[in-house]
Amino acid sequence: MVLVFLHVAPANTLSKRYSPQINAWVFPFFEQNWRLFAPDPESVNRQILVRTAHTERDGPVQVSPWFDLTAVDSSAVEHQAFPSHTAQNMLRRAWAGYVDSHGGDDKARTERALMMQKYLSNIAADRVADRRGGSFDFIQLRVVALPIAVPGAAVGDRPPKPVENRLLPWWKVTRHAK
Repeated sequence: MVLVFLHVAPANTLSKRYSPQINAWVFPFFEQNWRLFAPDPESVNRQILVRTAHTERDGPVQVSPWFDLTAVDSSAVEHQAFPSHTAQNMLRRAWAGYVDSHGGDDKARTERALMMQKYLSNIAADRVADRRGGSFDFIQLRVVALPIAVPGAAVGDRPPKPVENRLLPWWKVTRHAK
């Protein structure tokens, strides 16, 4: 209780001196955020697409068409009476972790950034291998963010204009073949 008090109390000599020890104990158990009381709802829908590339023995590269990972997740959630949180959140959270660790330039500068990149690429590669089969050596992700319409807004004949259309670099993956 003393550590929680020192964490939430105004800065003082003890909390400044022992800040690393206090935070090491408080954060795993008592994460502080306001989402429970003031949620920040999503303002965009993200569509995460993936394509694969495979280098043939004689040299040409075969690139697949885009495959919509988000649609697969949405379908899995919509057609389940009790959808798992994994089906609902894994891809979305992997993308959020990637953006948090990489920023806008897609360059990994920390071990955490490399880990998030590998996590995202593994999810994409595994899902493509499960759905499409075939073999591939590289994957590339594209993320399209579409604005969520304001409730009660008039819906036009035109689809919403993307807020973001981000093309990630090609990533080497362990050989997938099914």
